[in-house]
Amino acid sequence: MTAKLQVVRSFFLLLLAVAGAAGFQAQTVPALTPAQARALVERALGTESRAAQELSHADHPMRYRMHKSSPRLVTTKEIVETKDGAVARLLEVNNQPLSPADEQKEQVRLDALMSDPRLQQHRKRSEDNDAERAQKVLRVLPTAFLYEFAGTGEAPTGTVEKFTFKPNPAFEPPDLETGVLTAMAGEIWIDAAQERIVRLAGSLQQDKDFGWGILGQLDKGGWVEIDQADVGNRQWRIVHLKLVMNGRVLFKAKNSDSEQEYTRFVPVPQGLGYREAIQMLRAAPAGQVSR
Repeated sequence: MTAKLQVVRSFFLLLLAVAGAAGFQAQTVPALTPAQARALVERALGTESRAAQELSHADHPMRYRMHKSSPRLVTTKEIVETKDGAVARLLEVNNQPLSPADEQKEQVRLDALMSDPRLQQHRKRSEDNDAERAQKVLRVLPTAFLYEFAGTGEAPTGTVEKFTFKPNPAFEPPDLETGVLTAMAGEIWIDAAQERIVRLAGSLQQDKDFGWGILGQLDKGGWVEIDQADVGNRQWRIVHLKLVMNGRVLFKAKNSDSEQEYTRFVPVPQGLGYREAIQMLRAAPAGQVSR
């Protein structure tokens, strides 16, 4: 993964935020005091940090569907989280079931994964590295931004508190991953009962260079929307991610324009191995997917 893409992915993982806050409606209620607002933000960020650690250790593994769309390609995958890292099976391309030839290719890929643990070990290391970068950013979020209370409302999950955020001019990023925070501003919604971030919408307020512009740049105007929800038993997962980001890595242009929907979450046994997950995925019927 390139340095720029690592930074972008780390930033979005770190926020791990989101949820169906599409039903947010402002209400006239007493505002939180600055001290109460800051305390709520800090508690919610602390909850997200602990949840990210649990997710990286597959303490509450899930099986789910991911529908990803971009201007060039639309795919649907079935994914199972395991102690060895996530495992996926491709189900659809461009909203159509796999052709017999493509289904055969997918089975050959799964055969190779089943027979060579090194392939899954490589994926798990990548997941662990992403989680480590996310934790680095989560730790600095309370000081990286200035948060301002913007109102209370109701979402399907209950009461939500809305905040705007902007870069803290006093924040000095300790590394590349956290440097992107100095150019980001937007809004977040927090579930007051579970103290979880349920929605984030942010955009780059200026071009952001990395390595004095030598490593790359993210262009002003890039934006992200992330939604997270309780998918059962107080287990929160990302359910929607929209990313539009342009820039370059070294001297090569890199553009991202994708939207991902995550649905049909079902718990799976803790301690599940990746080979067992492959068997589970193969047992599921292929073909048209109901989202």
